[in-house]
Amino acid sequence: MNRFVTCLLHGLLLPLMALIVQDACQAEAPADAVSMKAQRKKAAWKKRRIIFNNDGNEPVYYLKEATPKALLDVRTSPLADSQVDAIFYCTWSSGFSYFTHNTKVGSLFTETGNKLSNNKTAELIERGHDPLQVMADWCNQQDVELFWSFRMNDTHDASTAWYGPLLFPPLKKEHPEWLVGSAEKKPRNGRWTAVDFTRPEICDLAFQYVQEVCQNYDVDGIELDFFRHLNYFKRVSWGLPAGEEELNRMTDLLRRIREMADREGQKRGKPILIAIRVPDSVEYSRVLGLDVETWLKEDLVDIMTVSGYFRLNPWSKSVQLGHYHEVPVYAGLSESRQKDQTARKVYASTEGFRGRALNAWNQGVDGIYLFNSFNPNHPLWRELGNPNQLRKLPKVYFTSARSYSSVNHWWKAGSSYMNREILTPDHPRKIMPDQQVGVTLMVGEDPIITGAKLRLRVRLKQALSEPETLQVLVNGTPVAIAPDARFLEGAVQQKLVKSGENRIEFQLSGKAEQPAVVEDLQLWVKY
Repeated sequence: MNRFVTCLLHGLLLPLMALIVQDACQAEAPADAVSMKAQRKKAAWKKRRIIFNNDGNEPVYYLKEATPKALLDVRTSPLADSQVDAIFYCTWSSGFSYFTHNTKVGSLFTETGNKLSNNKTAELIERGHDPLQVMADWCNQQDVELFWSFRMNDTHDASTAWYGPLLFPPLKKEHPEWLVGSAEKKPRNGRWTAVDFTRPEICDLAFQYVQEVCQNYDVDGIELDFFRHLNYFKRVSWGLPAGEEELNRMTDLLRRIREMADREGQKRGKPILIAIRVPDSVEYSRVLGLDVETWLKEDLVDIMTVSGYFRLNPWSKSVQLGHYHEVPVYAGLSESRQKDQTARKVYASTEGFRGRALNAWNQGVDGIYLFNSFNPNHPLWRELGNPNQLRKLPKVYFTSARSYSSVNHWWKAGSSYMNREILTPDHPRKIMPDQQVGVTLMVGEDPIITGAKLRLRVRLKQALSEPETLQVLVNGTPVAIAPDARFLEGAVQQKLVKSGENRIEFQLSGKAEQPAVVEDLQLWVKY
């Protein structure tokens, strides 16, 4: 009987004691896997009004002296007290393996040929002023997040301009077999200097570049910038969609990076977030070999920025995808590269950026991300992060700042993934006599509530001999417009425009002697 009781007590108490010890060990651990994930999730949803993407070329082009102050004064110091809550700092990486931080895995970019004669990268590092560390120190002092931005496959070195050959790194000279093509044999999609991620060596190097930064710098996160540039696999470069091998290669790389970042985060007791910048179409990304949906499902990504050279869907679609997987989504607003200078002047204006940003906020994004915008004194850094502030400022709405022609550069049938209506000089609308053509214009505010004054401008390819034959309707109601050279312009009643989708239609009378070609549509909002 005593032996039975003893065994019973052992059977009950030993497992209980083991659980108590286990709980005690977990309580003592400062950052075990479970708590680190919770910290990571909390950090991911930290409010970031504006993310400033800095391409990191200040030490290469713009410094008069190799000092931290000179580096920071170019683009960073004036951001103090702005709405910029995070800086995504790219240490060059123009040409896979080239960097301007003190890398031991990649190659330090010290080229001084041609217009690179002012490159002070080597001098900065020799003096102990590693650009990435300088940025980390400033961000810590200002309570601004710092992410190291890694351009996953930058191909500026394919350019035939003066800088192309100077950006071509030793790695590619030593291993031409790792590239998707050659100068003599250029691929169908993308650029020939892209490295092929089908090669295990390339995946290993990409992993090591990220790991080196995570281990040596006090960064809050890593950005894997897949938009710079959108070519990753030889198969895709030569015209075939990515297969399972390509998709698995890149996903496995992200798994390795996620595991490593979490491990390094546990060591320092602070999470290292993983951000991505990708196209806003899951289907288009998958053709290129980027399985974004799987990355989100497997919790490999903490922050997602969408859009760059082009935008294929409404912002709301990306927001829905990201939020479903509990990942915040940022609207990537790149500078306008519209070739038509009349349109570009509007698209690149302060009013243009305000309209783009408010539209994104109105569709549920978690913040604004600016790319290729580098003037730290511009008022946008103190406006775009606050939708309530934007609603009270003059702005202009249009369908696209960058159009989408480059979508076909990376994949020849890329435009088939376009799910938005665009009306720009390079994508005009032709209206035949007795025909009606419409386009959706997104508006980020309710004019009745804000008390805005509205003015519609419609640009024609050529002036109509009988402008009265063209009627413009806003949500089904005709508006009075008068000809002004190649523009038709007129005031719009507040009640005709609503927050969200607005249908603008062009109706040409059967009496018209010639078709009308509409090249641009702008809704100006003033207070």
